[in-house]
Amino acid sequence: MVGISVDNTKPSFTTSQYMQSKGYTIVPVNPRYANNSEKILGQTCYATLEDIPFPVDIVNVFRPTLDVWPIAQSSVQIHAKCLWQQSGIENIQAHQFAVENNMASIMNRCIKIEHQRFYSK
Repeated sequence: MVGISVDNTKPSFTTSQYMQSKGYTIVPVNPRYANNSEKILGQTCYATLEDIPFPVDIVNVFRPTLDVWPIAQSSVQIHAKCLWQQSGIENIQAHQFAVENNMASIMNRCIKIEHQRFYSK
């Protein structure tokens, strides 16, 4: 979760908490909290995607659209399988780059809402 907040009222936190409750491992990425060795939802927070010492499947982005391009580049560099831009985030350049590098790419969708929609049947 790139851009996760420790504020439990923010969508990045509540979405991460929900996904974690469904059995997914959440990897917080936010340099503001990583420098203090802070944990979010019990997980070590990293400053960058490249700092994560294990494979990551989905890079879920809670950052402004203009910030997504370097995140897409890092996602490709760490061999993530999917770039997911949350609701309201649509960086076409990042999307195209992810697809060109054999990644799945989703824009302007909330992973929590999509998970609920898919699994509530």
